[in-house]
Amino acid sequence: MTTPLGEIEIGPREGRRVTIARSTKETEITVTLGLDGSGHTGIDTGIGFFDHLVGSLAHHGLFDLAIHSDGDLQVDEHHTVEDVALVLGAAFAEALGDRAGIARFGQSSVPMDEALATAVIDVGGRPYAVIDLPFRGERAGGLPLQLVEHALEAFARTAGATLHVTGTGRNDHHLAEAAFKALGRALRVACEIDPRRDGVASTKGALG
Repeated sequence: MTTPLGEIEIGPREGRRVTIARSTKETEITVTLGLDGSGHTGIDTGIGFFDHLVGSLAHHGLFDLAIHSDGDLQVDEHHTVEDVALVLGAAFAEALGDRAGIARFGQSSVPMDEALATAVIDVGGRPYAVIDLPFRGERAGGLPLQLVEHALEAFARTAGATLHVTGTGRNDHHLAEAAFKALGRALRVACEIDPRRDGVASTKGALG
């Protein structure tokens, strides 16, 4: 299937559970996402702290998530982080389908010791990201911290989501982790089915 990501493979759909694979000269990535899960994860990108962040998102969002990435880490971490975020966003978009019946909006604030992060999201099909996470250092574990903002922007673009993430803190690990936990919880609310909603959550009758 040809998409804005180029050629991707979409596996058989089971309710709101999907598998998406994408292969380029820089990365080979497979993502399996179940929106109505219990937070079970199996994530291997080759970047330990990034695995931890994405795993935290899934755990606190109660999404079942498996990610396998084989990327050109001998170059640097950029291609892997960006492409995983792009494919993960595409998996959310595919799992949400026509987005009818969902709550659409979600918001959460999560503290982690001295750090506090807030994520506000609209999964209504309009891609935009505003990220303000004032990191103090350059890396946390094997992850360059400038890639956190880039990953969140890439995710919002392919998920078709408007995303605002802000935070404060003195410890970069705490700030990044709080941000991904907050995003997971906000996504959980936004993606949930609203039993009182008939059709899409828009006064114009269409999303986007």
